[in-house]
Amino acid sequence: MTTTADILAYIPSPPQGVWTIGPLPLRAYALFIILGIVVAAVWGDRRWVARGGEKGTVLDVAIWAVPFGLIGGRLYHVATDWSTYFGEGGDPVDALKIWQGGLGIWGAVLFGGIGAWIGCRQRGVPLPALGDAIAPGILLAQAIGRIGNYFNQELYGRETTVPWGLEIYERVNAAGRLDQLAGTSTGVVEKVVHPTFLYELVWNLLIVVLLVWADRRYQIGHGRLFALYVAGYCMGRFFVELLRDDYATHIAGVRINVFTSVIVFIGAVIYFLAAKKGREAPEELQPKHPREPVAAGVSATGSSATVDSPAEPDASAADSGGADAKKTDS
Repeated sequence: MTTTADILAYIPSPPQGVWTIGPLPLRAYALFIILGIVVAAVWGDRRWVARGGEKGTVLDVAIWAVPFGLIGGRLYHVATDWSTYFGEGGDPVDALKIWQGGLGIWGAVLFGGIGAWIGCRQRGVPLPALGDAIAPGILLAQAIGRIGNYFNQELYGRETTVPWGLEIYERVNAAGRLDQLAGTSTGVVEKVVHPTFLYELVWNLLIVVLLVWADRRYQIGHGRLFALYVAGYCMGRFFVELLRDDYATHIAGVRINVFTSVIVFIGAVIYFLAAKKGREAPEELQPKHPREPVAAGVSATGSSATVDSPAEPDASAADSGGADAKKTDS
């Protein structure tokens, strides 16, 4: 039986996730995705400099990795939610509407890695080492992105009576029609559910702390920290998937992302155990292919450091750089 104390303890959802400024919709989900990308790129670049790399390298690689990641994330989402767009009642054109949300982290990491490989080839820096530098930032970006899911009222779990349950509101548009993505809350609570987006957010933050600590304590390199990030994320995602009951493709009655979590976790652990121990020497991180003269004069002002700290970049260098209503992350 639900008590008054339980109801008062429930987490309310935001009244809306989209605001209109003139003819332009301002989407909370998009804003948090962009914020996450900026945080990952800036922190990753500082970590790269602290390991002995050239300032601005991560930002150079991000030019390739970010668009590849967005495309890959969308492809994975559409591939694992095929019936929504190509099944009965679906509209294939909606598969192209990435601004409505719908990004799968597995596709984003895979295709983002391909883009990063291209960027690393252009600069002549080792991809595994760069992956180690950006790993904590990527996971922090994922945590930030989950706040966008909160505004979209999506990626929640089964109904519950736990005190920290999340209230899902009925939302309607200006015409009074139901619109859970772009509408505004009527104040009517449809159900109270497990805030699985919050569970994953908290888990991600814990793994970020673990990665930074382990990297400082054990001087991890050669892509092993990135593998640790992947394994840690997969472990948490496995249990989060077991709590979710939104629409998803199933195999033998099990959500497809449960299988993906297990398979990717095993692959990450194997790589972590098999890869070379230790960390690359600073000289190994220097780019073999310098930037164009103009770009080099602007951003190649950093100096090497020996302490890996996202909060203490080289003081002499100028910092550079700065949804689908049914399911956003497949």
